[in-house]
Amino acid sequence: MPAKYVGSIDQGTTSTRFILFDKEGKPCFSAQKEHKQIYPKPGWVEHSPAEILENTVFCIRETLKQAEIVNPRDEIAAVGITNQRETVIAWNRETGKPYANAVVWQDLRGEDFINDLLSSGGKYRFLEKTGLMLSPYFSGSKIKWLLDNVSGLREETEAGRAVFGTIDTWILWNLTGGANGGLLKTDVTNACRTFLMDLQTLTWDEDLLNLFGCPERALPKIVPSIPESPYGYSSADSPFGEGVPFAGILGDQQAALFGQTCFQAGMSKSTYGTGGFLLMNVGPRIVYSDSGLLTTVAYQKGKEKPLYALEGSVAVAGSLIQWVRDNLGLIKNSKEIDALAAEAEDNGGVYFVPAFAGLFAPYWRSRARGVICGLTGYADRRHIARAVLEATAFQTYDIFQAMSRDADIRIPELKADGGMTNSEPLMQFQSDLLKIPVIRPVVTETTALGAAYAAGLSVGFWNSFDELKKNWHIDKVWEPQMEPGRRLALLADWKKALERSYGWID
Repeated sequence: MPAKYVGSIDQGTTSTRFILFDKEGKPCFSAQKEHKQIYPKPGWVEHSPAEILENTVFCIRETLKQAEIVNPRDEIAAVGITNQRETVIAWNRETGKPYANAVVWQDLRGEDFINDLLSSGGKYRFLEKTGLMLSPYFSGSKIKWLLDNVSGLREETEAGRAVFGTIDTWILWNLTGGANGGLLKTDVTNACRTFLMDLQTLTWDEDLLNLFGCPERALPKIVPSIPESPYGYSSADSPFGEGVPFAGILGDQQAALFGQTCFQAGMSKSTYGTGGFLLMNVGPRIVYSDSGLLTTVAYQKGKEKPLYALEGSVAVAGSLIQWVRDNLGLIKNSKEIDALAAEAEDNGGVYFVPAFAGLFAPYWRSRARGVICGLTGYADRRHIARAVLEATAFQTYDIFQAMSRDADIRIPELKADGGMTNSEPLMQFQSDLLKIPVIRPVVTETTALGAAYAAGLSVGFWNSFDELKKNWHIDKVWEPQMEPGRRLALLADWKKALERSYGWID
């Protein structure tokens, strides 16, 4: 009997999930568990590697129990992994014990080292090699900090006992044997976010390794997102038992792009969650941004040339709704803001720029701060609710325009996923601003689905990209309806609101 499912481990910033997908790409069984957010100091964010591994094992076991799977290698064709990017763990390859907590992508403790590099060459000095600007966001500065500040770690690294890996590597290593022969591998989409990989050669770069003080032997092997054959197999002591293939890895945002079947240049997806992440497939050529967007690997299949993507982020999207609920008390739940916004014909001249900690691309204004402007006696909570939703759409529009210019590609439609796609006013307004259809698929677990697709393609569960496209089905389409004059006026006023947020701190 052929296997029924492909599994996907979706290890995110706040929780871990395991999902079994069937041949049609439908999620059949799943389990999810949150993990603790650790804040030792201002600007520091950590996770417990042991807790993440325990939760991964728990979710796998719970899902297998739901599905009544007794022999996983008979019913699961392969497993893919998708993960929070840039978060890094240092552990002992002989014992499996971490030297410290995971340093999370949001963590800023590498800022001093990055500032030293900035003062001697500017933020774009390694753009051609990495596609990235210098920032403590990426893993390299976190590794540097660990080497400089964790007692004995540098000596352990020089002795060849320490290894540094992103979450995908940590999970893969542990579930394929750990200290007893576990696989030390990471895919190109995760490696390119470390600031240590050459974007063209897809290899660890010697000059960058020397700059950040990390020897290559302490890093995992870089492999394709969709390998020609499995990376390896689950070990007997894993929750799968022995013999289930691990055959696909994608960083979370690239996994969502893949799960949305954005396989051709110009195809784009936007994830509307706590933050917003817009990625556009730019094809096999590397496109460097003139607007401060990031250039990243979209995915690589086997020995084929990789496809690249441009990426821009909205720092505050769904979290703005939480802020309005918790800090202002204007609403009791997220659904209420949609109802309020729908009651208003427009924003009443009110604009909200949620620059709580500066603005990301394409503005790059670190000193910007949040503003609500355009208030008159006419404005009420309905208009503020609408302005809150519209803030995400305006920022996404600005990233979208920058991508179109940088890549010189017309984007015909935007595929949307994430919890905020349930907001009718937001999705309609987004379509109106972009002047293109915004499309939500039936299966919205696109991040987990992307990793499953990668693994399934590798082992022949799915045979082609065309087969995956047939699995993608539309749930809803929002078409542009706004009059051109009104759209231009709204964008002009949004620009004024942005300018009022710039340079708020001298």
